[in-house]
Amino acid sequence: MSRILITGSADGLGQMAAKLLVRQGNQVILHARNEARSLAAQKAVPGAEMVITGDLSSIRETIAVAEAVNKTGAVDSIIHNAGVGYREAKRVNTVDGLPEVFAVNSLAPYILTCLVNRCKRLVYTSSGLHHQGDDSLRDLAWTTRAWDGFAAYADSKYHNVLLAFAVANRWLNVLSNAVEPGWVATKMGGKGAPDSLEEGPKTQAWLASSTDKAALVTGEYFYHQKPRPCLPSAKNKSIQDQFLALCEESSGISFPG
Repeated sequence: MSRILITGSADGLGQMAAKLLVRQGNQVILHARNEARSLAAQKAVPGAEMVITGDLSSIRETIAVAEAVNKTGAVDSIIHNAGVGYREAKRVNTVDGLPEVFAVNSLAPYILTCLVNRCKRLVYTSSGLHHQGDDSLRDLAWTTRAWDGFAAYADSKYHNVLLAFAVANRWLNVLSNAVEPGWVATKMGGKGAPDSLEEGPKTQAWLASSTDKAALVTGEYFYHQKPRPCLPSAKNKSIQDQFLALCEESSGISFPG
């Protein structure tokens, strides 16, 4: 049995992964961005241990989420699932003046990785769209580029793979991997999404808890429990270093050695 935190688990794939892991006998900590969604999450996954509330678009609240997790005791695994979609027609600014897509999808996983007490496994939810991400890492805050919601989302999913691999390269005692759940019919994916919704949460849950030899790896990109090629530049350590430095600049939080 593992103790697992799943960010963004009030609905969608996060909630589905939570239900799966609870059925398997794991202790699951849910996360939601506000009290109303926390209550809904608790009702939807009654076997969960608790719900931690905090808006990951805010640096201050993300730090508070990390502190709240640490106060609960040791966590074995984290599934970084929280995310906002790719249809933002205009830039949505956070309280910190950052684009919401970057703040929630890219920066929040970085902050939580830095501040939650180091655990055994980290799983970062990416997307096949990461192949279209900008590996120059220019203008992450979209201050000079004309806003493009689709491109911002693709960039953020590339950042998730970069972060997963950066952790794998630096923390040799932690299993850190990225997952492509597929384009599935969640609220974010839309009704016409073609991939299997049933399969969507399985790989995240498997990487977070399974003792299968195939799951006990690090620095891999998975789709439906099988390794899949990622954008090759995500394995470039200098680009990983650059991303960590840019996240530190945005958040004021340095990556632990």
